[in-house]
Amino acid sequence: MASEVRFVSEFDLYLFGIGQHRRPWEALGSHWGRHDRITGTHFATWAPRARAVAVIGDMNGWVPEEAYHLKPLGESGVWEGFIAGASPGQRYKYRIVGPDGAVHEKADPYATQSAEPPSSGSVIAPPSRHVFEDSAWMEARGHWLGDKPVSIYEVHLGSLRRDPRHPDEPLSYAKLAEFLIDYVGELGFTHVEVMPITEHPFYGSWGYQTTSYYAATMRYGLPDELRAFVDRLHQAGIGVICDWAPAHFPRDPYALADFDGQALYEKSDPRMASHADWGTLVFDYARPQVRSFLIGSALYLIEQFHFDALRVDAVASMLYLDYSRSEYVPNPLGGREDLDAIAFLKEMNEAVHELGATTIAEESTAFPKVARPTYEGGLGFGFKWNMGWMHDTLAYLSRDAAYRSWHHDEITFGLYYAFSENFVLPLSHDESVHGKGSVYTKMAGDKWTKLATVRALYAWMWAHPGKKLLFMGDEFAQVAEWSHERSLDWHLLEDPAHDGVRRLVADLNRLYRSYPELHTADLDPRGFGWIRAADRDRNLFVTMRRVPGVDSGTLVCVANFSGMEWRDIPIGVPKAGTWIEILNTDSRHYGGSGVGNMGEKVSEPQECDGYPNRLVISIAANSAIWFFA
Repeated sequence: MASEVRFVSEFDLYLFGIGQHRRPWEALGSHWGRHDRITGTHFATWAPRARAVAVIGDMNGWVPEEAYHLKPLGESGVWEGFIAGASPGQRYKYRIVGPDGAVHEKADPYATQSAEPPSSGSVIAPPSRHVFEDSAWMEARGHWLGDKPVSIYEVHLGSLRRDPRHPDEPLSYAKLAEFLIDYVGELGFTHVEVMPITEHPFYGSWGYQTTSYYAATMRYGLPDELRAFVDRLHQAGIGVICDWAPAHFPRDPYALADFDGQALYEKSDPRMASHADWGTLVFDYARPQVRSFLIGSALYLIEQFHFDALRVDAVASMLYLDYSRSEYVPNPLGGREDLDAIAFLKEMNEAVHELGATTIAEESTAFPKVARPTYEGGLGFGFKWNMGWMHDTLAYLSRDAAYRSWHHDEITFGLYYAFSENFVLPLSHDESVHGKGSVYTKMAGDKWTKLATVRALYAWMWAHPGKKLLFMGDEFAQVAEWSHERSLDWHLLEDPAHDGVRRLVADLNRLYRSYPELHTADLDPRGFGWIRAADRDRNLFVTMRRVPGVDSGTLVCVANFSGMEWRDIPIGVPKAGTWIEILNTDSRHYGGSGVGNMGEKVSEPQECDGYPNRLVISIAANSAIWFFA
């Protein structure tokens, strides 16, 4: 049933013009409804330098002479109009006459539905009919997760799993939800992170080159089917994070580039507008209307689809004017920081947190306080990916064990800065593409050694301060490098050795949720301690986790990244008594050889590692053990 359509008000124009419109999708874009008892669609777009703007589409046969001309709203740069009879499902574009008289046919930046690629038009969307049933989740989720277990399963929806009868077709949102609820629920991950679902013309960009910042991709279904996807995961107790790419956009002529005939959404200086790494364009964060557009996109995804967090891509490229540039224009203070982008990120983060959601920065530099509140001088992100930890750890384990002692600091160095930000430890899709191989293939040695090292890596990672992220397939040690064109190699689960890795990940997540020592003090250095950090000859690392200020348990992690099995090795422990071996990655249950400590060890009253008590343990090559007392 059509309701009274809303037109653009003076207050909308004011908020939009100062960059403070938090719901711009309600004023701009296409909206079906009634006006003066006539059913049709209201259109509005921002094109301040256009000579004329018209709507062309299914409603007028795409005939330029039949295009419906919009009217300008004063000096705002916004054009609007109402087309009687234009209805949901019809495709359209804006026919814009630029300042030089050239004609440009553009998709609607504010469209909430796009034509399925390779078509490039926008679609008049019907009102959502989905009624969310996740109120219990939404009321309980909270935007502060610093002291909560956060274990993220990163997925690319198009290549996660496919029907073997139709290997060239991705699954629908409904089928993906059905699979993920069972699979992720069994593995114990707290969240699913989906790579970008905003519409993108080039499937091979994985969504990171977005053309429609308000329209969910049609590759897997309609917008309401995406709403149902998130809703169903929430009802199953699984959070959903969405990747979002506000750093740059592609040059496709039908989209944002030169929208009104000149640079509008992108920076006007061509030296600063081009993103050299990806051949894309950089947003002009100084324009208030661009800030309204982008912040509105973030809030739309969270409000309309109930995403719990946005993982913001390529933040480093936003922060620095000289990012991948040999020539750049310094900021007014003479520095290399993009002050407009920094201000935008702070404003965006504050707006997202006000909705009860959070943000995660993919940021690879030493820029200070990325994941610290704006009132403390930070950028305001909830979390930051710890790219340094990822690169150092994988570099260390890619070396033959005989040479790792010379690179011991690649493991220990990360703890010097582990508490400087609210970190997520990522083993992400970035490490499984472009010839880098999979996590499995990065490990040194033969198949047995690779699988053992993967298991040890995961146990070390889950015991390390910071939230966890694992890319799909890594949970069963996918061998082949990820390809967006095909399904994961699920047949590997028929191999007990690969299925053993999956069983280990499920147990890691179970223990991670169960033991507060592993997550409540991720941001507090008092919750972590080195027991042995300098045993480079044995490639041995011993750490402990605890809840500061509470007389509770202590969890000790012993990681042996050497190629040698160590028998009767003493390690210091902070308390006397019986220590339970709660995890051993060399267990036969996980595909290991079974070297262990019979499930527990009793301490001896003898000084070791600076502690008055010690355990004498056995540990297999390339394995990790957790003890708890």
